[in-house]
Amino acid sequence: MKILVCISHVPDTTSKINFTDNDTKFDANGVQFVINPYDEFSLTRAMWFKEKQGATVTVVNVGEASTEPTLRKALAIGADDAIRVNVNPTDGFLVAKELATIVKNGGYDVVLAGKESADYNGQMVPGMLASLVDFNFVNGCVGMEVDGTAVSATREIDGGEEKVSTSLPIVIAGQKGIVEEKDLRIPNMRGIMMARKKPLNVVESSGVTASTATQSFEKPAPKGAVKLVDNVDDLINLLHNEAKVI
Repeated sequence: MKILVCISHVPDTTSKINFTDNDTKFDANGVQFVINPYDEFSLTRAMWFKEKQGATVTVVNVGEASTEPTLRKALAIGADDAIRVNVNPTDGFLVAKELATIVKNGGYDVVLAGKESADYNGQMVPGMLASLVDFNFVNGCVGMEVDGTAVSATREIDGGEEKVSTSLPIVIAGQKGIVEEKDLRIPNMRGIMMARKKPLNVVESSGVTASTATQSFEKPAPKGAVKLVDNVDDLINLLHNEAKVI
């Protein structure tokens, strides 16, 4: 079984975010980048298939050279090889089409990705990719087993979970639950040293152009001051006369 894991290169959620050029560009100075957390859950599940079922695991990122340390971390976790598509990922459809070329040329049985990236939260790429390559698709996946070409998956839905049966080839958009946080892997020294020798192949863009462009960014408005009250009568008065919600 050949598995491709899509890896997004995203800012650590503890990083302070700023914008430049009249709020039209993201300022990457001083920002720590990591593997997208949803992708890391999917990568960990891929490693389980590698160890239990002898799968081969390739990781892929659509991005510029600055993303290579993130791919090297994925290799240190245990992926066999990596691919970087050398293009600035400015648009979700562009990313999906570039990934589709990799999938079609690579003969993969399973494509694992996070359900969304932690920076833009678009939840677009896995579904578009599945459509472009005509693979089966399960979104919001919190459980997955493969037996031959048969796939059983569990996906999160409003108010519960849904179990589905399908078959390979498939695109899975995973999240927490496909593995648990305690199962995530931290690269050890041996893995880091081995990652330096594993192939990281850079391929050029297939010529896709972006369909959208960012006009500007805007930070959330600062939260208002908190007013503390120590008795119910004052609280009711504020809710009635100031907040006007009762």
